[in-house]
Amino acid sequence: MRTPDDLIEKSGWRGPGRHRSPQRDRLNEIDALRITAAVAVMTYHYVFSGYAGGASPLSFPVAGELARFGYLGVDLFFMISGFVVLLSAWERRPRVFVVSRVVRLYPAFWVAVTITTVVSVTLSLGRYPVTVEQYLANLTMFNALPDIPNVDVVYWTLWAEIRFYTLIFILTWIGVTRSRVTGMLWGWMALTLLLQSGVLPASVHSVADLVVQSQFSHYFIAGMALCVVYRSGLSWNLGMIIVVCLGNAVYRGVEFADKVGTRYHTEIMAGVVVAVIIGIFLVMALIALRVTRNLGRPWFAVAGALTYPLYLIHAHVGFVIFTRLGDKVQPHLLLITTMAVMGLVAYAIHTLIERPLAPVLKQALNGRSSTT
Repeated sequence: MRTPDDLIEKSGWRGPGRHRSPQRDRLNEIDALRITAAVAVMTYHYVFSGYAGGASPLSFPVAGELARFGYLGVDLFFMISGFVVLLSAWERRPRVFVVSRVVRLYPAFWVAVTITTVVSVTLSLGRYPVTVEQYLANLTMFNALPDIPNVDVVYWTLWAEIRFYTLIFILTWIGVTRSRVTGMLWGWMALTLLLQSGVLPASVHSVADLVVQSQFSHYFIAGMALCVVYRSGLSWNLGMIIVVCLGNAVYRGVEFADKVGTRYHTEIMAGVVVAVIIGIFLVMALIALRVTRNLGRPWFAVAGALTYPLYLIHAHVGFVIFTRLGDKVQPHLLLITTMAVMGLVAYAIHTLIERPLAPVLKQALNGRSSTT
């Protein structure tokens, strides 16, 4: 969801039954999708769920009718992860893959957790208490294992991503090939449908779902299938996987929309949710089929680079700003200003932390690995 510096393979079709000859390059269209998803999620929090959930005093009744669907940006993030993470892992050894993920995820995250903790402790008026234990556990990204709460509500997706990365790590250990990926996707999808059927005991279901992630697995699976399409072309086998995933995404999406509506005592129109989910699959399919390759622009990469820090930093910090200034500044002005400030903070994290620290951390991890 959130790896703007991943290298993307780009090649031309050499005819039926022949392999592409990949070169390393970017898919700038995916950078545009990343920042779109991040802004959608931020708008959802600031314009709809913040007020509806009691975290923000700012109400935007008209804009909230559209912003309420912004949570589907997370669905897009997961499909992008399935596509891009597999693509970046295809020709990498397991250790190289792990180092690349650590370097990409942790520097910005450590800064975001620290900023959010400081703001929460000092300015949130007790709304977001953070203990030392909670802060330290969050720095690992594995705080969900001992059931320690996230410092910020948005961090739940990182635990989903890490579990997905574990599966990709296993795949790199075995060896990434088209047939192995396809077999894994069919197996993953079968397990997803098995868990959804409700036939397993609750204790078995909860443990199995740590790996399967049945609520969102269809996005990871479809993204991976589209990655294979991008590398070596469409087949009936891959097409069936994508179609089944789309059907399951629509089914689970409508189900989840009902839960969101119940939580916020409102209605999330199922028709709009279905249309957005179909749109996500359609756009990603067009990218995989190389239809959009002429639409990408190099500057999309700049926006894409801000996606991860923007996603990490915006939620609780933004709610604190709204709570502190909501009765002093005109709501729309405060909303626009806060979104702009979050963008600047994300840019600062990227340029001052991610870019200079990434090569240092990579060198340190590679040096340590080479000596073990």
